[in-house]
Amino acid sequence: MIDKKLKSLPGNSSLLDIITGTFVAVLLISNIASSKIVQFGPFSFDGGTILFPLAYIFGDVLTEVYGYKKSRRVIWTGFFWIAAAAALFGLVASLPTASDSLELAAAFSMIFGLVPRIVAASMIAYFLGEFSNSFLLAKIKIWTAGKALWVRTISSTLVGEGVDTFVFLMIAFWGVFPPDLLWTIGLSNYIFKVGTEVLFTPITYIIVNWLKKVDQQDVYDIGTNFSPFSSN
Repeated sequence: MIDKKLKSLPGNSSLLDIITGTFVAVLLISNIASSKIVQFGPFSFDGGTILFPLAYIFGDVLTEVYGYKKSRRVIWTGFFWIAAAAALFGLVASLPTASDSLELAAAFSMIFGLVPRIVAASMIAYFLGEFSNSFLLAKIKIWTAGKALWVRTISSTLVGEGVDTFVFLMIAFWGVFPPDLLWTIGLSNYIFKVGTEVLFTPITYIIVNWLKKVDQQDVYDIGTNFSPFSSN
C-alpha cells in the first residue's frame, strides 16, 4: 500500500510561531475590513476579501509542511482572538459615551456595529471552510504521495473557499442586502479568492519548499484523527 512508503520528517517548528502570528493578524484585519463593500472593476465584494485569501494560503502551507494537527491548533488560536476582538468591540460600543465625543461614538457604532455579526459569520464559515480545506489537502497529499502540490492546494481551495464564502455571506449579510446583490458579491468573492490562490501557487511552492528545508518538516497525516475537536 502507498501509505507504507510515506514517512514524515521529524523536524522542528522554529518558524511556526511567525506563521501563526501572521495568520491571526490576517483574520483580525479581514474581519474589520469586511464591514465595507467595495467595487473593483466588475466585481463587488467585502473589503476583507482583499486580504482574506492569504489565510487559506497560510492554511495550505501549515497543513502541507507541519500537518493537520498543528494546523488545527493554529486555526483554533485564530478563532479565539477574533472572538476576543468581537467581545471587546461589543463592550466598547455598550459603554457610556463621553459628552464631547458623540460623533466619534456614532461613527464607531456605524463601522463596528456589524462587526460582531460579521465575526460570528466568519467563525462559523471559517470553521467549516478551513477545516474542509485542511482535511482535503492532507488527504490528497497522501493519495498523491506528496507529488503535484498545486493539485491539492487548488482542489482544497475550490471546496474550502466555496463553503466559506457562501456560509459567511448568508450569516453576515442576509437581510442587509437583497438576494441578487448577495449572489453577485458571493460569486465575485469566490472568483477573486480562488483566482488569488491560483496566482499565488508559484509563491506557495517557494514558501513550502523553503519551510520544509529550514524546519526539516514534511508531515503526512496517516492515522490522524481529523476531528476539529480532537487533540490527537
